[in-house]
Amino acid sequence: MNDLWNNRDWTPMLLNERQKPFISTDYLFEIKFDGSRAIVFASPNEVNIINRRKQDVTYLYPELINIKKVVKRNTIFDGEIIALDNGAPSFSKLQNRLHLKNKQKINIQQKNNPVIFVCFDILYDAKNVINHSLKERKKILDKYPENDVFIKANYVFTNGEELFKFTRKKNLEGIVAKKIDSKYEVSVRSECWFKVKNIKEGNFFVGGYVNKEKSFSLSLLLGEFFNNSLNYVGKVTISKKSRLFKKIISQPKLKKSPFVNYENSLVIYIKPTLVCRVKYLERTKENRLRQPILISEEE
Repeated sequence: MNDLWNNRDWTPMLLNERQKPFISTDYLFEIKFDGSRAIVFASPNEVNIINRRKQDVTYLYPELINIKKVVKRNTIFDGEIIALDNGAPSFSKLQNRLHLKNKQKINIQQKNNPVIFVCFDILYDAKNVINHSLKERKKILDKYPENDVFIKANYVFTNGEELFKFTRKKNLEGIVAKKIDSKYEVSVRSECWFKVKNIKEGNFFVGGYVNKEKSFSLSLLLGEFFNNSLNYVGKVTISKKSRLFKKIISQPKLKKSPFVNYENSLVIYIKPTLVCRVKYLERTKENRLRQPILISEEE
């Protein structure tokens, strides 16, 4: 594109995915922060924040106006907006801010639940720099100072496996691998950037399901026992063509919810004897599974 600053009809470069970390001298590796992707257009006079769906979300994060203090010219940054909980990124805390409309509520959240912009790339430095290699763009970005709302993502060269071990130890989302000679591909899901997620797994009991007639899938309600009580932890979707579907709908029905913390008239409750193995990203403060996906039925 000729001028990213004046023509803003574009979206950020997106990631592909790999299942395992790796070692390569062709790549640098960053921690994958669990937040909301954002392109920040900053000048000494103003800041505009655009999400990956081309929506202007500047109003949601009034504290990020202070990004203008780190720039002296028209600049475009790519990065992640995050909220912290005990020093670690928390998507649950960020969710409290994503869909607010009321200005008073936004101001309250700004004080009680502030966000930070973690910058991992620069696209514009008084002119387009997207055709520079990633290594060169990092050098340009290194010249910008940090402040209370703008920090730069750390990275390591070559050893993605070691960084991935660190993210597992710290219970972080995972890592991102980027080719050091890669250009910035606007509005493209690139083959040069990969995410490797720190996925968790667990076994959960099926305590009910939602069966919509015209749908090709079934939503299973999952739970785990604690002090002999079944606690609801979330839903996972299965295909009605799967072997598990027939087994689920043939289970003995219950008149009331087996969950101590969940009740919904649309749910068909069943005796919680079937167990499913599920992978998920994290648990929320309410102990709900985030992004659960069925792996298998446990015999």
